Order: sequence, then C-alpha cells, then structure tokens
Amino acid sequence: MSPRAGNAGPHTLAFVESPVQLLNVLEWAHAHAPGVGLTLVVLSPVDPMTRGQLRRMSDLARDEGHQVRWEEARGGPLAPFQTIGGLSGLLRRARRVVLGDPFSRYVQLLLTITRARDLVVVDDGTATMEFVGQLARGERLVRWHRKGGRPGPRDVVFAPVSASARRRLTPGERRNIEIFSSMPMEETPAGVTVRANTFAWTRTRFGPPRITKGADMVGTSLVETGVVDDGRYLEAVHALATAHGATRYFAHRRESTDKLHRLAAATGLEIVRPELPLELIARRGPIGRTVLSFPSTVVHTLPLALSGTEVRVAVCDIDPAWLTENASPRAQGFLSGVTGTARDVHRLSPTAPTPAPNPVNPTSPSGPAAPAPFTATPPSAGLVGPAAS
Repeated sequence: MSPRAGNAGPHTLAFVESPVQLLNVLEWAHAHAPGVGLTLVVLSPVDPMTRGQLRRMSDLARDEGHQVRWEEARGGPLAPFQTIGGLSGLLRRARRVVLGDPFSRYVQLLLTITRARDLVVVDDGTATMEFVGQLARGERLVRWHRKGGRPGPRDVVFAPVSASARRRLTPGERRNIEIFSSMPMEETPAGVTVRANTFAWTRTRFGPPRITKGADMVGTSLVETGVVDDGRYLEAVHALATAHGATRYFAHRRESTDKLHRLAAATGLEIVRPELPLELIARRGPIGRTVLSFPSTVVHTLPLALSGTEVRVAVCDIDPAWLTENASPRAQGFLSGVTGTARDVHRLSPTAPTPAPNPVNPTSPSGPAAPAPFTATPPSAGLVGPAAS
C-alpha cells in the first residue's frame, strides 16, 4: 500500500463502471478525503476498450493507495448474482458509498442493500445533469436519450428497484446525499450538498502538456446511442476537420470500429483510441492548440483539466436536421443545454464554415488526406503498463 494512504477498507466503498467514473472518484478522494484509502469496486463491462481504460485507471488508483476489487460483473448469466452476493457484506458495513452512475441497474440493485448514511454521486458525464434535474423534480430515473420513449418489459419489471434507488438517493434525516460534479446544476435538489470538481488531482498528477500548433477533434457516441444520423455525423466531422485543419480524432470508447474506419477513409484524420480518459490524455500531451468537440462531457471538463494552458476548446452545436427519427424528443434541448452552459469554450455554428487554407499549398483548400491508421496513445514513461482485457 502506498504510504500516502490511510486505513483502506470497507468504510468508504466506491462503485464504478467506466474510466470517467473512476477518474472522478479519484478527484473526489483527492479533494475531500486526502490521505484516506478507499475500497474501489470495478463492475467490469464487456467492451474491450472500456476494460483496457479501466485497467489503466485501476493502476493509478492503486498508486494513490486505494484498494481495487475487479468484478467480472457481466461474465455470464450467473455473474450478477455472484457479484451482488459477494459484495453484500461490504455494502452492509460501508459507512459511505460513492457511485458514478445512478441510472445503472447494477448500482440501483446495490443501493437496495447498503445501510450507508452518506451517499456520494460523482460525475458520469453529462448524464449527471439529467440525474440532478430528475431528482429535484421527483421524477423516475431515465437516461436523457431514452426519455420520452415507451418503457420496455425490462423497465416495467425493474421499476420497483429503480423507485427504491431514487428514494435512497433522496436526502433525509438518516441519509446525506452529496453530488461531486464539474457539470452545471440548474436545479439543485433540496437538502443535497453539491461540491465542485475542479480536476485538481489531474492537474497535480499530470502535465503541463506540450501544445502543438494544429487542432484535434473529440469523438462522441451520439451515433451509437441512436441520437444522430451516421451519415450526417461523418459529414459534420469532415466539414469541421477541413475548416480547422484538424489532424487527429480522439475516438469515444463506445464508437464502433466500422464507423471509425469509414470516418478515417472519408476525412484522412488519424483515429486515436485513447488508453485513458481524455482529460488525462490532454493533460499529459501533446495536445492541439484547438480542441474541437460536439456537445459532450469534455466541453465542461477539458477547460478545467487544461486550466493555465493556451488550449482553446471549441464546441459545434448539433443541427436538428442531424437527429434520427428515433431520437428522444428531449435530445435537442438537452444537447443545446450541454453547449449553452459550458464555460470557457468557443461556440461554433453547425453550418459548415468556409474551409481554411491548406498549409502545404495555400492556393488549395485543405481536404482529406489519405486514410490514416488507427493508433493508441502510448503510455508515458512511468505512467502505466499495457492493458489487460
């Protein structure tokens, strides 16, 4: 155990299912429980990219003195029962539970077991904004891109557990609820303590980065979640990359390989599969002087992680014409809110701007180069080793 850690054990128990959630647990521990080790339970998904990033983040958590318990929570039909059964003792003894995704059915099931008086919700991206609003309005917990749709059979069966989780996430005489977030909060539930995540641990641990002259793009999973049309998305990426001279595209961990291959062929962008959350990748560098993004978590988190540098974050709004016919009625307003509430970012119109001059041949507009290969960001010396799936 690291000499920086205190008494690690069951007193504070954290559950994470994604690399970003794990990062934000480390930020919370750095800000509000310095020197105190916690037990961090990784409810491992099946996606190889997510697993790889979680392995690397777990190494960083161990370096900070925390105990990491890796659970193959989705390793077969019996895995959920074995995982929940194995964790029940820890849950009952925990005084504080930290969680990253209150919409997760896994987490909602675990909340029915815990007796902890203190519950802390750390960011799981922009979904945190919707969770806070739903909690304030007393609504059932539904992810924003599904809101407005008809509940499926599994939703109906799980409704009592979800309702119980919402009650446990509501503050009362015997329960304290804290939200640790870098997201803007338009509605704060009564009795909930909100603390700001400033990414102090990230800035202390990494960087400052080397800044390149060009531009980088950040991908989203809006196509994979059925919100944005695939063809429209590729057209928008091509227009932005051409106009701003972007050379690299940092893929979201949920983006499909097929889409990324087509994107590389159409734009000439180098597709990078990050080995860590983008906030850490950007902070350790190299990173472009301009970072282009569509509405996503990074328009809120990157300015904080890159505070004190000369990097500019620019966000392109989602044109309503890009939405699929199956997109939730809530989608456009939610995405506009993500962009509109972002601070320290430059806002771009969804209308494709005039292409910038080609730096190699100023008389010719910049266009797509030959398809670039897929790459992964190499680990920095002394950071972490290769991923294990």
